[in-house]
Amino acid sequence: MKTAERAEGLARAASHFPELHPPTARDLLECVRLELGHEEILDGFQLYGSHLSMAIAPEVILHILSGNTPHAALQTLLRGLLLGSHNLVKLPACGLGAFERFFDWLPAPLAAKIETSRQLEGEWIPRANAWVVFGNDDTVAALRGQCPPGIPFQSHGHKLSLGVVLDDPELKSCPLAARDVSLFDQMGCLSPHVIYVRGDVGKYAAGLAQEMEKFQISHPAAPLSTAAMAEVAHCRADWEFRAVVAAGIKLWKGEGWTVVLEDSEEFPVSPLHRFVFVKPLPPGFPDCLGKIAAHFGGLGLWPATPGNAMRFAGAGFSRICAMGRMQETPMTWHADSRQNLASLVRWVDFHP
Repeated sequence: MKTAERAEGLARAASHFPELHPPTARDLLECVRLELGHEEILDGFQLYGSHLSMAIAPEVILHILSGNTPHAALQTLLRGLLLGSHNLVKLPACGLGAFERFFDWLPAPLAAKIETSRQLEGEWIPRANAWVVFGNDDTVAALRGQCPPGIPFQSHGHKLSLGVVLDDPELKSCPLAARDVSLFDQMGCLSPHVIYVRGDVGKYAAGLAQEMEKFQISHPAAPLSTAAMAEVAHCRADWEFRAVVAAGIKLWKGEGWTVVLEDSEEFPVSPLHRFVFVKPLPPGFPDCLGKIAAHFGGLGLWPATPGNAMRFAGAGFSRICAMGRMQETPMTWHADSRQNLASLVRWVDFHP
């Protein structure tokens, strides 16, 4: 299949998955053009400056997925199939329902380019010409050690995302922030742990709590495992105790969500599962966060003007977007600040 044919088949399959904010065939071809220079450059030589070039896709890509982000899992498979590669997919032990249902909508030639397993098959390692790995930093480091030298290794490790509200006296961003926190039950790398607010922080936290409850009613959180339930309960109890003994701390909670107002200088890491902190925007933000910056993922911003985005463009975030759109990543976004297709292909130049 040529690139355009693959794009058509992938777009039709993706249209059945609203969580993908489904790309059209034109969107997918535009992704190829933006990253590789020409939408047909995978199919043959194209003019590239003063000569001709062709992008050669990996024959086989090994994808190692985590269980917290089905959206990212679908996107990496879309990219692998768009390149025309064969895809070896190591699923998490618990599986990925949406990911596995996606196969049913693919045209047969594309479905044939996928093999899946819930364990890393030993014979896959020498077959793969490129690796795409999702997981925590220890997992990524261990797998990098197994990857043969010279093989492209695209990693997506531990990230921390947050929101910044610069001016919102009418709390218009509260329902948007609640959506960003709650989607995927805060398990994704673009799910905010903290919302920093300039202005009336207490008023904002109370407004966010109301919107978290509304979102829970319309989009109930998934049931928690016993371990996750215990961790959330422990964290709630800890902050409830702090609220009793220290001024400036307050906690709101409901079934499936928690909002904590506090003003320490530390970056509090959420136990996830719709547990978010609201804090005053500190002077010198984001430089004051120190080592956390090495793990920055996304920044949800309000108001999301170009001028406000420029204030944080050099801080280390790979994605800055309007509050409420943190989870709506297009196929063209630079995940972990890199080009996703270009980092996997190799090039052949032809000088006639």
